Amino acid sequence: ENCAICLEDTDVSKIHAVEGRAHRFCFSCMKEHVKVKLLHGMLPACPQDGCTKQLTVEGSKVFLSPRLLGIMVQRIREAQIPPTQKIYCPYPKCSALMSLSEVIQPMQESCSKYTVADSATLRKCVKCRGSFCISCRVPWHDRMTCQDYKMMHPHAHSGDAKLENLAERRLWRKCVKCQHMIELAEGCYHMTCVVRL
Repeated sequence: ENCAICLEDTDVSKIHAVEGRAHRFCFSCMKEHVKVKLLHGMLPACPQDGCTKQLTVEGSKVFLSPRLLGIMVQRIREAQIPPTQKIYCPYPKCSALMSLSEVIQPMQESCSKYTVADSATLRKCVKCRGSFCISCRVPWHDRMTCQDYKMMHPHAHSGDAKLENLAERRLWRKCVKCQHMIELAEGCYHMTCVVRL
């Protein structure tokens, strides 16, 4: 059978039919297509021009490596959490993605280490169980208010200073609503905040 992407004749056993569609491509082209999409942070769809059918993990098992399948599962999970609900563990060795509703409130656990005042911002990662401040998005700053912490550590994350410097050189700006970094690549100066989507 002829692959619609590389136009090579391929054994029928090495051709993938996109679920629910008559679009058929060789395993090699499908793997490369999905790999590129995943590594660019996108969910892969059918490579047929104009087709928006999302590929599934189950359907992709025949041509993807376990590593790429893991990334695909992660991308699908990321897409299911609304932008306003996403939170990442601030510990670099973990960086687990959670939704705000998933994070653990230590006050619910039997723990005398924390005060009642801590309950407003103290949370624990669902994966590594590390304590962090939900307001500052940094590891827990014990006996210090968020404002005091920010004054003492204006660049709390190691890459923050570098990012701010790069943003200044490239004329990037922060969205006034969500504080995400944005760049005008083309078009007008109007910007729609991802939080509103």
